[in-house]
Amino acid sequence: LHLVPIPVGSLLSSYGWYILLACVTIYLIVQKISQSLAVRPSGQPGAADAAVEPDMVVRRQEALAAARLRMQEELNAQAERYKEKQKQLEEEKRRQKIAMWESMQEGKSYKGNLKLSQQEVQSGASTSSSVPKSKSNKKPLRGGG
Repeated sequence: LHLVPIPVGSLLSSYGWYILLACVTIYLIVQKISQSLAVRPSGQPGAADAAVEPDMVVRRQEALAAARLRMQEELNAQAERYKEKQKQLEEEKRRQKIAMWESMQEGKSYKGNLKLSQQEVQSGASTSSSVPKSKSNKKPLRGGG
């Protein structure tokens, strides 16, 4: 393989503008990369602020701990209310079972007693708000014969 020496003058005259354009492009790319590397460390607020203001970080952590404590206390209070409600429901069921057992011992129908007690509870709540309805005079669906 035999290489023929090309004079530099003819190379620049043929490809000079292309070489100049490539050099300018490479220079601009290097400038852009160096600017982005210089901006990046100061652009991260977490690392820079933590080093500058440690008391601010401590205050944030204390506020977070206080908020967690408040939420936990609220959750505990809700759980306590739920347990109390469940105890009341169980106590009411136990009372109903005792009432049914006593009525069965007396020889009465426990279902009738249960319905009567439920009607008393419902009538006690609805007497103030409802008006007794009278039956309307409608014909029966089937004939009497």
